[in-house]
Amino acid sequence: MSIHKSLKTSGKLVRARSVLNRTERLEILLKEGRWSEEGDSPFGLPKVRVMKIKKRGKEKKKKEEDEGES
Repeated sequence: MSIHKSLKTSGKLVRARSVLNRTERLEILLKEGRWSEEGDSPFGLPKVRVMKIKKRGKEKKKKEEDEGES
């Protein structure tokens, strides 16, 4: 069966995810130097803060341009 068109998402997950999977957490911990492949276990990893990216809004026109046209 196929999914009804009203139930489909327009794309992938658009908002920021609050939880990372193990491989994503390991990559971040390796970059920060908080985990090493030799001695540390991949289980019971420390929490990793997820940075949320804000969308940039459209820039407003400058008042100077509006005054010049009037």
